[in-house]
Amino acid sequence: MGATEYPVFTIGHSNHPPEAFLGLLRQHSVSEVVDVRSSPYSRYASQFNHDVLENILRKAGIDFEPQGGVLGGRPAEASCYDADGRVRYDLVSEMDWFDDGIRFLMHRADERQIVLMCTEKEPLECHRTLLVARALVERGVDVEHILADGSREGHDAAMGRLMEAFKLPHDGDMFWSRTDVINEAISRQSKKIAYVGSKPAADYDHIGAF
Repeated sequence: MGATEYPVFTIGHSNHPPEAFLGLLRQHSVSEVVDVRSSPYSRYASQFNHDVLENILRKAGIDFEPQGGVLGGRPAEASCYDADGRVRYDLVSEMDWFDDGIRFLMHRADERQIVLMCTEKEPLECHRTLLVARALVERGVDVEHILADGSREGHDAAMGRLMEAFKLPHDGDMFWSRTDVINEAISRQSKKIAYVGSKPAADYDHIGAF
């Protein structure tokens, strides 16, 4: 058994119609959606805009909790960006407010079945996997990713796919442990998919942390 009563699921809303998305949540007995988008709006799928989605979920009897301020992939803190304006997940993971967000998730997962929701359909192309799920797993939490077809993929299996993509040895070698290899794969993938933009001019008060 993991560090929490329930495993933590993740999901990407992609362009699912509302009923299809609700079907995925019901299939996996989800009680609460935790939104980890920094900007809780979608240009191409307006059904996932914050207010619209919250209303859809409420009518379905599923709770909604926005946590993008502390667990999003576009942090407001300038020190979490490199010189090119790219978010560095390793720096985000060291922030106290990020740790607050992880503890919040663990508290929730002791009470109910939650799912972390972001935009990307593919878990390996999203910070929910490379940043948030990684931090949860490091704390002993079981994490599973709900895929678009309704199947679930364990986090370790997802890391296996990531290592395969970079042609890295799954079990390490005489120099690297398996953990070292996973960390290297995450580092490479993060450089490919992390948000790149202008550094925030100033921090804001992160809200919603436990």
